[in-house]
Amino acid sequence: MPPFRPKHARPGQGRAGARRADGPPPHRPGEIDEAVLYGVHPVIEALRNPARRHRRLLATENALRRLQEEIGELPLEAELVRPSEIDRLLTPDSVHQGLYLVCDPLPSPDLDSLPDDAIVLALDQITDPHNVGAILRSAAAFGAAAVIVTIRHSPAATGVLAKSASGALEHVPLIAVRNLGDALHTLGKRDFLRVGFDSDGDVALDDVALRRPLVMVMGAEGKGLRQRTRELCDHVARLEVPGTITSLNVSNATAIALYAASRRR
Repeated sequence: MPPFRPKHARPGQGRAGARRADGPPPHRPGEIDEAVLYGVHPVIEALRNPARRHRRLLATENALRRLQEEIGELPLEAELVRPSEIDRLLTPDSVHQGLYLVCDPLPSPDLDSLPDDAIVLALDQITDPHNVGAILRSAAAFGAAAVIVTIRHSPAATGVLAKSASGALEHVPLIAVRNLGDALHTLGKRDFLRVGFDSDGDVALDDVALRRPLVMVMGAEGKGLRQRTRELCDHVARLEVPGTITSLNVSNATAIALYAASRRR
């Protein structure tokens, strides 16, 4: 294989008019024009994903060397830059590790594409990109088939969310729906068991006879599940914990629920 020769970015290239990757995200995950990924794991996994159409890659010298060691020949030519060039495109607290990738967003599949033995997560207006990213990471770890989000009131699949997901965006599809209640109704007609989670749920998760196909519905921090969402669940379950604090962060609760479902497969 011939040696890779990076393209050197001109000073200031790409800065004029650039959108800060962690600014206010669009409210429509399936309709963003581009995805901005930064950090080692998100960028490596995106470069390995043949479903991604890559537009632009900025890399520092050390980061580019690591990319070559990890994946060999790159699917696009990199622009070799100083760390400060990437700093200017991101918020000050962004940990980019010398890598910045602009690519097309991944398509949102249809509910009909879900297999008949799937475990799926549905997020009821969870807006914190850190939580959604962490949920995606757990979903990838436990083999969930997809994560369902609403088109409105969900963070875009870019920036902070992608960094928190640590590459999981490339492995777990995000299905963006206009109405979560309608989606749960559709899944119910396909015989999905619909289990909502609430710290004050009617039944302990251990007492629910889990089966596949299964959709586990997680509520937003503070608000929890909305009324119609609760009504469309076959069970509203709680996680039994022995400590004095019984309400868990939604990403932690999701990981525990996925573990329980995988153990009772």
